Amino acid sequence: MIAVSVHEFSHGWMAYKLGDTTAKYAGRLTLNPLAHIDPMWTFLFPLFLYISTGGQFIFGAAKPVPINYWSLKNPKRDIILVGASGPAANFILAFLLSLLSKLIPISILQNLIVINVVLGVFNLIPIPPLDGSRILMGILPFRLTSRYSLIEPYGFIILILLMWMGLLGRIIWPLVEFILRLLGVIF
Repeated sequence: MIAVSVHEFSHGWMAYKLGDTTAKYAGRLTLNPLAHIDPMWTFLFPLFLYISTGGQFIFGAAKPVPINYWSLKNPKRDIILVGASGPAANFILAFLLSLLSKLIPISILQNLIVINVVLGVFNLIPIPPLDGSRILMGILPFRLTSRYSLIEPYGFIILILLMWMGLLGRIIWPLVEFILRLLGVIF
């Protein structure tokens, strides 16, 4: 809950700094985990994955922070910054926790570091509605952005299929392990 709260808060804070007040008025500019809990994605989906994989895989999500991209000062550029802010916050938190873990070597800090790195890397995958897709939408020409956005209703289905096929792990884990080595975390 710490990692997803920091992640979602960062999206809302960045959008707010770039002109969108939607998250502020929705009460989402907070680190309080209760504001970011989604019953389906925070509890039921992880429970389903835990049961269906025999405890081998678990994944959950927070309620996405509402963003009105047309309220941003420069929507095409700012969508990149808003999209990147969540994973960046997770990587920064992982870095700070890695420094702390060198002073206070307790296993929970190692777990929080891993969770933040996994969350940051996972969210950079360019499949809508993940943050990587927002970054890509900001980079692509407008005509390609509108076509690309058509896959968003199928994004979670695509992700679930990639997970069960084992392809997602082949993409994520080498990057996670590389970042953890940079942070000096033994995994």
